[in-house]
Amino acid sequence: MTNAEPPTPNPTSRLRWFTPTRIAGLGLIILVTVLLILWIAPAHGYQIEFVDPAHPVAPLVSLKGERPSRSKGSIYFVDVPYRPARLIERILPWARPDGASLVQAPDISSALDRRLGQQEMSDSQKIAPYVALKLLGYKVSARSGGVTILAVELHAPAARVLQPGDVIVSVNGHPVKTILELRGLLADKHPGDEVTIRFRRDGKAHVATLKTAADPTDAKRAIIGVSALDDLQVKLPFPVRIDTGDIGGPSAGLAFALDILQELGRNVARGRRVAATGELALNGRVLPIGGVKQKTLGARKAGVDVFLVPAGENAQEARRYADGLRIIPVENLPQALRALATLGPKA
Repeated sequence: MTNAEPPTPNPTSRLRWFTPTRIAGLGLIILVTVLLILWIAPAHGYQIEFVDPAHPVAPLVSLKGERPSRSKGSIYFVDVPYRPARLIERILPWARPDGASLVQAPDISSALDRRLGQQEMSDSQKIAPYVALKLLGYKVSARSGGVTILAVELHAPAARVLQPGDVIVSVNGHPVKTILELRGLLADKHPGDEVTIRFRRDGKAHVATLKTAADPTDAKRAIIGVSALDDLQVKLPFPVRIDTGDIGGPSAGLAFALDILQELGRNVARGRRVAATGELALNGRVLPIGGVKQKTLGARKAGVDVFLVPAGENAQEARRYADGLRIIPVENLPQALRALATLGPKA
C-alpha cells in the first residue's frame, strides 16, 4: 500500500479569497476599530468647550425688596460647559459638537480646577449685589485679607518667587482683595511685561518684580501662573442670594448686577431680552472673559435681542459670530445701563 501524495495547493483558490468585497469588508472593520479607539481614547491636555443656550437670571436670584419692574424684558447669562476632549476630536474637527472649540486644559488637577471655578462664581455672586446696591445709593462694604496662592505652575514666572501659602496683597501698588481684581490688574498687561507683586509669607511682607507670561489658552493674555483663592466678605443692607447650582466661573457678574437692578424696580432691560457677560470688579469695571465664541452662539441660540460683552477684543470676537445679533461693548456697569437706556423701549 502506498501513501497518497498531498494535494498540490491551488494558487487560484487563494486568490479567490481576496475578493474586492472581502477586502472592502476587512477595510471597513479596520476603519471602525480605529475610529472606536480614537473615540474612546482621551486627548490628554485638551478639553472641549461647547455651546449652551443663555439662561434667564431672574429665577436664580432672591432678595428682599423685589418689586415688579416697568420693563417686561429679562436678563440672561451665558456659560461655557466643558469636558475632557477625545482623541478623535483633537484630530478631526468635524467630530466636535457644533460650535465647540478645542482648547488646552488647565495645568492643574480637575478637582482644583472645579474648586477655583466655584470660588470665582462665589466671588461674582458677592460682587454683583455689592456693585448694584452701591450704585443705587445703599451703604455696602467689602473686605478681604488678600489672595492666597494654592499652586504655582512649574515653569511660570511666579515659580521663581512665589509659593503655595503666600498671600498676594497688591500688584503695582494697587490693592488686591479678590482673584478678579488680580486678573483685572493683569488684563491691561501684555505677556512679557513686568509687574511688582507685594505678598505676605509667614506674616512677613515681601516685594518682588517678575515678568508675565502668555496664557496657554490665549496667547494675548498675560498671567503670572498661579492658582489662588480669596476670602472676600461683603456687607449688604439685606440678603441677596444667587443659586447657580454647579456652574462655575466669574463671567456672569455683569448679568447678575443688571438683574438685581431690574428686580429692584429699575427699568434695565426695557422690554428686551438682554444677554450679558463679563467679570465684574468691586469698582464696577467689566473685565474680559473667555469662551466668547460659545457665549455668543449661546446668546443667539436663546433668541436674545442684544448681547453686552466686555469692550475690546471680546467685543471684536463676539461680532465675528453675531450673525445679526446686536453686540454692545461695555467697560463698566454704569456704561452698560446707559447703553441699554439709549436703545429705548422695545416696540
